[in-house]
Amino acid sequence: MLKFSLKDKNILNPIYNFAKIKKVKLYLVGGALRDLILDRTRENPDFDFCLKRGALSFGRKLAKELRCAFVILDQEHAACRLVKKIDKKIHTFDFSDFRAATLEKDLLHRDFTINSMAVALEDVFKRQDLDTSIIDPYSGRVDLKAKIIKVTGPGSFKEDPLRILRAFSFSCTLGFDLDPATLRLAKKEKNKIALVSSERIREELFKILDSSTAYVSLVSLDKLRILEIIFPEIKPMRGIGQGPYHHLDVWQHSLETLSQFELIIKGAKKAAGIDDYLREEIAGSRRRSSLLKLACILHDIGKPKALRREKGKIIFHGHERIGLGLMRVISRRLKLSNDEGRVLERIVLWHLRPGYLANNPHPTERAIFRYFRDTGNEALAVLLLSLADQRATKGPQATALSRLRHEKTVKALIRKLLKQKDQKKIERFLNGNHLMRKFKLPASPLIGKLLMELEEAQAIGKIKNKQEAWQLAAKLIKLRK
Repeated sequence: MLKFSLKDKNILNPIYNFAKIKKVKLYLVGGALRDLILDRTRENPDFDFCLKRGALSFGRKLAKELRCAFVILDQEHAACRLVKKIDKKIHTFDFSDFRAATLEKDLLHRDFTINSMAVALEDVFKRQDLDTSIIDPYSGRVDLKAKIIKVTGPGSFKEDPLRILRAFSFSCTLGFDLDPATLRLAKKEKNKIALVSSERIREELFKILDSSTAYVSLVSLDKLRILEIIFPEIKPMRGIGQGPYHHLDVWQHSLETLSQFELIIKGAKKAAGIDDYLREEIAGSRRRSSLLKLACILHDIGKPKALRREKGKIIFHGHERIGLGLMRVISRRLKLSNDEGRVLERIVLWHLRPGYLANNPHPTERAIFRYFRDTGNEALAVLLLSLADQRATKGPQATALSRLRHEKTVKALIRKLLKQKDQKKIERFLNGNHLMRKFKLPASPLIGKLLMELEEAQAIGKIKNKQEAWQLAAKLIKLRK
């Protein structure tokens, strides 16, 4: 039996009652109907409606009735959105006019067959079983059963080029295959993606990155040369060899790093602390794991500009700092939040550090402390990227011994970091006010530098009490005079 849950009906009931009063026939379309057929539940589903005409006027009046936010999405196509908090969760309700003379022709303008179905809202409440009430002129249910993403009509991507990316995000989230004809059409219309706003591109991109099969989708997008429309910085990465430690060019290595990272994530679900860390939402619903996947494909983005040949060797000295600058440009282009930008920049800037630590069979406590200090909240992210980066490096000079040493060092650092997170933060022996009063120093950058050195000395056990801290402070100040 096909029917909406009591919870969904309670959410939809005020809309249905208002439509009855206003004598407006509403049709429920899109994702909520698709998910109902798939028996797929979501925490806070969105509901899309269409009506013959008057969507903006109806939406405005309904928003006043429901006491919720009202936003015009598209004045030309009379599309609006209502946003309401229900049971501590945000729900959105979209309303739009028919984009053609009839409902059937309106559905032809929707993106994919699996989203081009409708049901009269009154049937949701009047019928026990919606199975025979579904309006499905383009065989969406057949494609749902076959697990196929297929455009509803040949003009789908022309109407909205973002649908090209949506095809891949649906493929990821639903686990469906893309129809071959739809792929050919995507390739034909791909350049129109450049006309889409960066915010809309960002949302679909992060749906892909948030899935467990981001690598597969990004490889498909790359084969169609769609990915480099979103990230023009990729193009210079192609075909650049990296010397005897690598078996792939810069770009293919970056993709392989993502593949290895997704394998690492599968194992991390069993590791206490790591999964929670990766699932943390940095901005909106965008998780740290998604940002880290983006960092995987862009961590070596500075290599083309850093490329030099010295004595027959290929070197990329300083590519991490060049990459930092490019990452800032990309973050602004995608209109990421400041927090997201800082996460990505820090990962790209410090992604080589774990490798440097691994070059020493026994890294010092000082070196380890400085690594944790510099990388801050992204210390674990950088370690996980470094692990994936190393596993994606299989050139003839990348020996089994060097790989083993790297893995051993990185895993030891991860254990140490997770252990530290469970421990109470060590209080400093001295603070800035102590130093200024004792040594009659003005507020200046010197105070910050002194505190940093004292904190490091305390962390590595060089000073063990307040008296030793005073002695070291006096010595440091004397050296700076």
